[in-house]
Amino acid sequence: MITNQLDTKYSQSPGNIVSDMDGEKVMLSVSNGKYYNLGELGGEIWELMKEPITIQELVTTLQSQYNVDQTDCKEHVTDFLNQLLEQGLVSTYS
Repeated sequence: MITNQLDTKYSQSPGNIVSDMDGEKVMLSVSNGKYYNLGELGGEIWELMKEPITIQELVTTLQSQYNVDQTDCKEHVTDFLNQLLEQGLVSTYS
């Protein structure tokens, strides 16, 4: 579950195979054998997490690329990260 710690960083967990399919990212988790469709925006977030990054850094980057309200963007990013955390697809660093 996402905490409110502003300095917590998130990054891709190892052991996932990601491919582009018609502009969307799809991923196979080698550890659990499940496929995931990250979609276009989820794929963008996934790419940004190649190196550890904070939620605020993600939101700032996405806002520079898309016309989206900061509060809405942070909510969507947090929801997406929670889903990835539940599946063990991302790692956290404090």
